[in-house]
Amino acid sequence: MKVKNIDTFSPYLVIVGIVLYVALAMVAYQYHLRGLDFVSSETLFAAFFGSLLFIIGALTPKIIGKFNLIPKLDTSSISKDKLNDKLHKSKLSVLLNEKIILAVVLVAIFLELLNTYLLGGIPLFSGYLKAKATNDLWRVSYVLFLPAINILIAKYHNRWYYVLFVIGLALFAATGYRTTTMAILISVFITVYYTRGLQFKHFLIFVVVAAVIGIAVGYIAVKSIEWQQWTLNPIQLVFYRAGFTFMVFDKIVHMAGATHGAMFYNTFTPGHPRYIVGDVVLGYHKMITPTIFGPAMLDFGYIALAIQMFLIGLFLRLLHSAHKLADGVFTAIYAVILAHTLIWIETGPTDFIVWLFYALAVIALVVFARSIWGISKKNSKSENI
Repeated sequence: MKVKNIDTFSPYLVIVGIVLYVALAMVAYQYHLRGLDFVSSETLFAAFFGSLLFIIGALTPKIIGKFNLIPKLDTSSISKDKLNDKLHKSKLSVLLNEKIILAVVLVAIFLELLNTYLLGGIPLFSGYLKAKATNDLWRVSYVLFLPAINILIAKYHNRWYYVLFVIGLALFAATGYRTTTMAILISVFITVYYTRGLQFKHFLIFVVVAAVIGIAVGYIAVKSIEWQQWTLNPIQLVFYRAGFTFMVFDKIVHMAGATHGAMFYNTFTPGHPRYIVGDVVLGYHKMITPTIFGPAMLDFGYIALAIQMFLIGLFLRLLHSAHKLADGVFTAIYAVILAHTLIWIETGPTDFIVWLFYALAVIALVVFARSIWGISKKNSKSENI
């Protein structure tokens, strides 16, 4: 799973993703794609500042442990078998039965099939259908499918489950939205990478395959929008998207704090914060992606950006540590969260559905912490007898 002791899918992959995304934007500016020009030095500093706080958040558990800033549990005597046995006895483990998880996946696939049927066509090939595709049926099916397919593949080694993954991937790709397509693809690969002991060469192959699928879905969806005309080729479109989104963040940096919390509020209400970005930043009512840094900066400036990036880094580190100790379900949940955080680099943390996945991860961490604490206390009592 590792090359030269580097964990390929550690939380720091988010920083690698940010660097690559900024590099793509710089290429777009260099060639002035569709009139794009370089962003300000303050915008580059804001991206650096946010990335630095993410790294500090990810390092915090290690710093706390090194300097003994809080009482430290002794996990050295806790084996995976003992921990998994404890977790298996948890009341929540009944929900992780293979038949139940399989049923959830099948229900999700059925709902998305039903959604496609009711739409009367494939949204990937029609901008009008795409606008209607993300309805309540889609939301429920996606919320069910993504964690369930990852848990199913992580816990139960059945090759037929990969067929269900491919079916689900195809159905969600047919909606024309790259984010859901890439989240399914990336998260399942991370799950398989860890639970099946894949090698780094498999990661490189995956990067190529994922890039081809992502570019294809994005380009077909854009070309199928009846009221738009695009002259860029598929590769140019990738660079342009990065350059345009980072240009939006540049404008946000220079009007930091303008929305006074409206972005965050609308993330958890029927409104959509990306419309706020369009209205406030660009002056027209359209959904606009603001980068991972944009929403917090637009709401409250650098302080909110620092808090957000620190907490995301800390949370990913805690979840990564749980996955390393317990694997299985925790690997699946970590894969889902990491995949969506990587996608947030462009889209920003503005989707209520993704926060539902984060809530699921919080519950998993609480169960994990209680199990660790219970085993540690039992070991302490045994030593004192």
